Amino acid sequence: MNVSAEGAIIFELPIAVLPEDIDGLGHVNNIVYLRWVQDAATAHWNAAATDEQKTDYAWVVVRHEIDYLRPALLGDALMARTHVGAAAGAKFDRHVEIVRASDQQVLARARSVWVAIDARTGRPRRVGEELKARFHQEGA
Repeated sequence: MNVSAEGAIIFELPIAVLPEDIDGLGHVNNIVYLRWVQDAATAHWNAAATDEQKTDYAWVVVRHEIDYLRPALLGDALMARTHVGAAAGAKFDRHVEIVRASDQQVLARARSVWVAIDARTGRPRRVGEELKARFHQEGA
């Protein structure tokens, strides 16, 4: 298990660059990176949360910041590495790096702010300690 400097468990999601991801300039379109950021977040949530948490919580994004550092090309094997950051009230920061597997070059970095929603009421819901613990190494 990989852990960030802050003790957050790092989740990895393999990504293959497909023909439909390529834009007119011959590289992955910027909007595709945003899809990968969301795919990584969703996969991490589904892997880490309990069934009860999945029933109790829903998530909405209120902010995305993406730095595009290098292009991804058709046929590249990539890895999305994600971990959660600070949680305050109903907000949870999430960090994602898109990395080319062959040389470990970081192609893009994203920070997103997610808001926890009570799945029954649709209202913001505080991120409790039990939920935070699902994404952090014990004792960190």
